[in-house]
Amino acid sequence: MKIRSRLLNKLAIWIGVRVFRLLFWTCRKEMLGDVPDISAYESTGDKRYLYCSWHDQILMILFSGRAQKLSGLVSRHQDGGYVADTMQACGIQPVRGSTKHGGSKAMRELIAATADLHVGITPDGPRGPRHVPKTGIVFLASHSGRGIIPVVYSCRSCWKIQGNWTDMMIPKPFTTIYARGGPPIFVPPNLKREELDRYTARLQAELDRLEIDADCRARGETPPPIEMKAAA
Repeated sequence: MKIRSRLLNKLAIWIGVRVFRLLFWTCRKEMLGDVPDISAYESTGDKRYLYCSWHDQILMILFSGRAQKLSGLVSRHQDGGYVADTMQACGIQPVRGSTKHGGSKAMRELIAATADLHVGITPDGPRGPRHVPKTGIVFLASHSGRGIIPVVYSCRSCWKIQGNWTDMMIPKPFTTIYARGGPPIFVPPNLKREELDRYTARLQAELDRLEIDADCRARGETPPPIEMKAAA
């Protein structure tokens, strides 16, 4: 059911944010990055990144910590308004737009609007397919010069609420949340379509690697050895 009243919508979000903050407060967080100073929950100095996580892990992004200087790219679709309001309540600056439409002009406007902010993107949203990134984030990285930080989350115990094309991961109280961040992926400027596809495939492989690592930790297993790749 969609709430049409703006006031009721804000009240529902205000209550929901506090409920989720309480839930995540009970959870233990284990956050591991392959390189230092890349976490969106800590200062990265004067460096700004594009943070890339799956759509079904959006609650993990919002509530696993207090994001520092983070904006979030939100669809112009009507449902994006609820996400934008929730982001604002969590201290994240929503930016309504798309990496799919508008081309280089839209990319320049997006970067100008987030000049001093990181940008968070769910590359398989808003309509899927699940856990398959689109080329938009690579296009944005090519036009902005910012590195892409792939981040995945897993839980020792969680609920998964099924949606139309993906589910939503919600940790159970007092569980452990595992966050895994990879090294920055830097994309050269002015890439052709086939080169965009190649870097998108690389991003897919890195997200898959991190997901295997996080899921192993959540099951109490030893993750496979990390094969570090150049960030060029």
